[in-house]
This record gives sequence, C-alpha cells and structure tokens, in this order.
Amino acid sequence: MKDLFVKYLKGDMVVWVITLLLLALSIVTVYSFVPILVKMEGGTPFRYVFKHLIYIILGFASIYTIHRIDSKYIGQIAKFSYFFAIALLIFTFLFGKEINGAGRWVQIPLIGLTFQSSDFAKLALFLYLSKLLVRKKDKLNNWKEGILPLMAPIVIICALIFKDNLSTALLLFMLSMAVLFIGQVPFSKLATMGVVGVGLLLLTIGVHSALPSLNILPRYETWKNRLTNNIKTDQNVLENAQALDARRAIHAGSWFGTGVGDGKLKEYIPEAYADFYYASFVEEFGAVSAILLTFLYLVLLYRIIRIALKSDNLFETYVSMAIGLHLLAQASINMLVCTGVFPVTGQNMPFLAMGGSALIMACVSIGIVQSFAVKQQISKPISED
Repeated sequence: MKDLFVKYLKGDMVVWVITLLLLALSIVTVYSFVPILVKMEGGTPFRYVFKHLIYIILGFASIYTIHRIDSKYIGQIAKFSYFFAIALLIFTFLFGKEINGAGRWVQIPLIGLTFQSSDFAKLALFLYLSKLLVRKKDKLNNWKEGILPLMAPIVIICALIFKDNLSTALLLFMLSMAVLFIGQVPFSKLATMGVVGVGLLLLTIGVHSALPSLNILPRYETWKNRLTNNIKTDQNVLENAQALDARRAIHAGSWFGTGVGDGKLKEYIPEAYADFYYASFVEEFGAVSAILLTFLYLVLLYRIIRIALKSDNLFETYVSMAIGLHLLAQASINMLVCTGVFPVTGQNMPFLAMGGSALIMACVSIGIVQSFAVKQQISKPISED
C-alpha cells in the first residue's frame, strides 16, 4: 500500500496525508452538520453528502493532475489566469446567480453546480502577482516602473470582488500586501499602498452614502449591521442570534464534544457546514479535537513554507507562500468568527466545509505546491522529517 502511495502521489507526503485526512473528515462532518440545510431546502443528508463527494472527487483529481504537470507551465499560464479571472468576475457582476443576497456565483450549465468566481480570482492574482514580482525585482524602488504595475492588478481584482464580498476583498488585499513584503518591496511603499487602499475603500463608501440611489454597494447595510451586531452582541440578541448560537455550540462541546451526530445547536446555526463550521466541529468533537485540527493546519503551513524556501525559483517561492498564508488565514478567520472575535464573514474552513468552488480551488492550490515539490524531488530529493 505504501509503495502504491509513493508511486502515484509525488511531492511532499506530509502535505498529501494532511490534505487527504481533512477531505476524509469532511465527509463525516458534512453529513453531520447539514440538518439545518435539510430543514431549509429539503432533501436528505445523503443528497448533500453525495454532492459534496462530487466536489471531493473533482478536488482530488485537480491535485493529482496538477502535481504531475511540469511546474514551469504554471508560471506560463499566470498572465492568462489573471485576465481570465477579470473576465469571469465581470461576467459574474453582470450575469451572476444571487444566493443569500449576494451575486457571487456562476451557474455551471447542465450539471447545476455553482462556482464562486472570486475563489478562482484569488489564486489567479497570486500567480500573476508572483510573476510580476520576479520581473520587477530590480525596480522595486521605482514607483512608475516597479510599484504601480504591482499595485494595479491588486486594485482591479479586489475592486471587482468588493461589491458582493467585502471580507474576501479585504483578505485578498492584505494577503497581497504580505506577498509584496515577502518579495522585498520597501516598507515605506507598502505603507503608502495600504493608505491608498484604505482611502479608496472610504471614498467608495462615502460616494455610496452620499448617492444611495446609485446603489454602488448593495450589501453595505449588511456589512454595517454585521459590524454593529458584533460590537453590541448582548444588546442585539435577535440580530446576532447565529453568532450567539455558535458560541453556545463551542461552550456545549467542552473538552471532548457531544459526539458525532449528537450536536443540537448545529441545527439552528445557518451555514453550520460552512461559515460556522468551526462552531459545529467543536460542539461535536470538542476543544481537544479543535486543537488537533489547528495543529494540522499549522503543520500544513509549515510544510508549504518549507517547499517555498527550498525552491531556487522566486516565482515558486512567492506562490507557495501566498497559498500557505491564504489557507491558514481562511481557517483562522472561520475560527475567529465562530468565537466572536471577528464579525460574521463568508470564509469557511479549507478542505472541510461542504464542497464548492472553495474546496476545488484549495485543492488546485495544493496541486500547484506539490508540483513545485515534485520538481525539487527530481533535482534534489527532499528528506521526510
């Protein structure tokens, strides 16, 4: 069995084990966490698990296929991916399917599955930004030739995502700044870009507030209410019911949980299988398992950083670091939302939340990192420690 595993799955074995373990765990938890979805939309838990299995199969196929591709081709498609992401976001803006009040999804013809275009756009931006960083590495002290060409794609992608998904746009902007920092962009210029980004955000909100008839930000009231409710949780009990139920679920889980399938509060938490996944997990598996889960994500980040630092190609280093930070940031935000530290957002747990475009793109990201690891194995074998 081990020989078959090593024969067909190349790259970092620890990354493979953690990814497959999380995907396997997701099958159990999705089945357990979907009662709220059954109540709202009908059907049976098996229906949603079957749909989730389709996404897992697609995700695993993505990892396997991409990790077998020569890593040089990944850099070659970076620019195309970026412009395709822009086209996809514009298409979503004009013709996207609205779910839960946000038009973030593209309906895939014939099979009826939906795809969130921002999930693809995030990875496409990481690839293109990393490519530009390598190309502009000797011009990072020059605004016109070095910094502005790096800033433009960040602003364009974040602006296209911002209208319907504020949390993703802000997260992507901050991760992009982190990638630029890793790429040795001077701190003074990073600070200036940060101020410009905040300025553009405030300007857009100001225009929307001054001219509400234009409806520039259709979800502005939702964002404001989420922030207000998070600050005044105890006063806004009804408005903040889902966040309060998430905290109660974590408290009910105690150290060892109520047991798989025995959680009660998960039946009242919207998105218990996605945006509030961590709360449902702690309720049934307990704080000890939650600590182990956090440890798995940290080990995954460590192995990805290890692959990044071992690469002799700066593009591969930047992309790997961006992917590792993104996966950990998503998991961290989900945990912080469930524990009440952050206001409610749309970030779910990588590889664990009920399948969709986020799961597939997380798998694609791992496939890219594994492709880099395979290249390193060929040139210089990586010891497994």
